[in-house]
Amino acid sequence: MDPVAALNEIAFWLERERAATFKVQAFRKAAAAISPVPPEEVAERARNGRLKSMKGIGDRTYQVIRQAVEGEVPDYLADLREKGARPLASAGASIRDALRGDLHSHSEWSDGGSPIELMVAAAGVLGREYLALTDHSPNLTIANGLSAERLLQQLDVVDAINDGIRTAVDDARAANPVRLLAGIEVDILESGDLDQEPELLDRLDIVVASVHSKLRADSRTMTRRMLGGIQDPHTNILGHCTGRLVEGSRGTRPPSDFDAKDVFAACAEHNVAVEINSRPERQDPPDALIQLALEAGCLFSIDSDAHAPGQLDFLQYGAERAERNGVPADRIITTWPVERLLEWAGAR
Repeated sequence: MDPVAALNEIAFWLERERAATFKVQAFRKAAAAISPVPPEEVAERARNGRLKSMKGIGDRTYQVIRQAVEGEVPDYLADLREKGARPLASAGASIRDALRGDLHSHSEWSDGGSPIELMVAAAGVLGREYLALTDHSPNLTIANGLSAERLLQQLDVVDAINDGIRTAVDDARAANPVRLLAGIEVDILESGDLDQEPELLDRLDIVVASVHSKLRADSRTMTRRMLGGIQDPHTNILGHCTGRLVEGSRGTRPPSDFDAKDVFAACAEHNVAVEINSRPERQDPPDALIQLALEAGCLFSIDSDAHAPGQLDFLQYGAERAERNGVPADRIITTWPVERLLEWAGAR
């Protein structure tokens, strides 16, 4: 077994089960350390023990590499695969099976932890047909938001990855080709404007608009701000609309106060999908607001908001909540074929 693939797969399963970051990074760093080394040399160093002295290789990662180069599935990986065979969510299978893509994900270009290529590869393993890369916009400096110049550079990377996927498909080497969509999670500023140049937003496939600051503003202020973002013709999806946190390492945070009826009426009027954010610590919107959005006639987007490859499977949690709230599959844009999705997004 390829030891780099084994190490990255272990990291994937650990991310999926929400293991501690340091534990995940041990395997990601080990994979990065041996990746430039010729496979024959990795195998020789593993067999004679010299690999142990290599920076980034610990006892556990050495054991994984040693078993992999001997042609075995490492014991640690086999155990994680067995655990991973069980679904993350106990319900939502009908919606989960209908999902084709994911329109909210982050890479190491902003506050994600992995290269874009690893995110795309993981989406392929999970059977996704498309994945939108939506790194943050400039205003969110704490998340290394992309300036206009960096976003332009990223668009070139997205094109190159899609060109490579097309070539692999033509050569019949790609079992699960994933269309990578150019996107952004753009801040809705206090003024209601979007935090990126309109000319650049014009070039993107998907725009997720979210509020990340001043979350405790009064209802009138927050409603006006959100309506500004929804009414901008570039916006396709309203991201994690309440901003709440219900668990996790960052602690908890109450939902923002806004006029949900006005906000969801605007989403329906302007053809903006309401995101069902699948992150366990967000579970956003709450069930009561999903019901309000349903009554308003809104579309929905079940997204992972993944910051690491294994988190892409968090869609299971969003599917469970959508099914529990009676959201019809055809009103979930991430169940649509990519051609229909892009036609809808471009109509904005």
